[in-house]
Order: sequence, then C-alpha cells, then structure tokens
Amino acid sequence: MEPSELAAAISAELAEIERTFMPYGKFGPKAFPPHGVPIYDLPADYLSWFAMKAGFPKGRLGVLLRIVYQMKTDGSDFVFEPMRKKRGGRTVLREQRPKVWKIDND
Repeated sequence: MEPSELAAAISAELAEIERTFMPYGKFGPKAFPPHGVPIYDLPADYLSWFAMKAGFPKGRLGVLLRIVYQMKTDGSDFVFEPMRKKRGGRTVLREQRPKVWKIDND
C-alpha cells in the first residue's frame, strides 16, 4: 500500500469513527439519548472489557471499537480531540458530584 493510500484509508476510518455512536448497552441511546456516546469517548476500561472478556461485536462496529481501543491503549487518544471540539467537548459519562470539603479540627 502506498503512503498516500494508507493516509487516505486512515482518514476514512477516523471519519467513520467520528460518525459512530454506541448503539446499545451501558453507553447506548437509552442511557445517553438521542444517539448514545460517540465511540471515541467510550472509557478505555469499557473497551478493555470487550477485548478481554466479551469479545468485540461482529461487523464494522467491532472493527471500529477495536481501533479506538488500540489507540487509547497506545496513548493516542489525543487524535480524537478535534472530534470532541467539534461536538462541544468530551461527553460527560457520569453526573458531576459536588465537591465537599470536610475539615476535622481534632
């Protein structure tokens, strides 16, 4: 494969990752309406569960999840920052808890 072909293939896969949302489960549309969580914002721990225990889904979704998992484990998560910026930032996956400072004067 020529370098220009490789660059085009990588660019196409990144574009597809940007458009793909988790269609089911803990991060699907029921928990995160209306589309679910973008797959590039899925936690690495969740993706490692697929890798180590359940196996990635069959088909194109599984391929894309495997790519995202590999990029996150390789420390290449920064590649997804432009995608996050377009959508207004990282997807908030859990409710922010108020910070409570307790000072013990004993």
